Amino acid sequence: MPITPEQLLPFLLTAVLLTATPGPDNLMVLSVGASKGRRLGMAFGLGCAAGCLSHTLLAALGVSAVLAASPVAFTALRVVGGAYLVWLGIGALRSRGGVGLPVAVADAAGDSAARQFAKGVLANAINPKVVLFFLSFLPQFVVPAQGGVPLQMAVLGGVFTLQAAVLFGALGWFAGGVGQWLQRRPRAGLWLDRVSGVVFVGLGLRMALAR
Repeated sequence: MPITPEQLLPFLLTAVLLTATPGPDNLMVLSVGASKGRRLGMAFGLGCAAGCLSHTLLAALGVSAVLAASPVAFTALRVVGGAYLVWLGIGALRSRGGVGLPVAVADAAGDSAARQFAKGVLANAINPKVVLFFLSFLPQFVVPAQGGVPLQMAVLGGVFTLQAAVLFGALGWFAGGVGQWLQRRPRAGLWLDRVSGVVFVGLGLRMALAR
């Protein structure tokens, strides 16, 4: 069994929290859904989630190669990744919490769900910050002693993608109402940032200090 319940449950809870925190991906999903309708909003959101698979592949291959090359190098990767998560957490804790939806660019007539799905995949897949996040986040929950590190990474990345598809799809469906609610309640974004900041700092310290 590549992943134990003790690994999966905390990973899933953390992934849901981090995905729900206002950020570029889910704000773009809200924007597309509010301006273009539920169907296209859901398509864009599912595309963003599917883009996570490319990052999962890169993380699985990269971390596995580092681990195979040298346990010391793997430890260094964990320390650097932990520092990156702490940096993200400090940024979230310092955030003012304002939630502003990006303006969706109007497309030519005939825009389709397939086009929006492809745009979502591309928007996520080419984001270097997401690559760094996956390289920092997934190894937190990998147990090298269990063996099958690439398979563990692939399973965790698949779980992350599935929960992101559910949340982003729901955001696209309820985009109008959710966007208006967030804009009327800026403190909601503030507290989501604070909670995610604490989680990031905690994960980063745990990763950097793990032995």
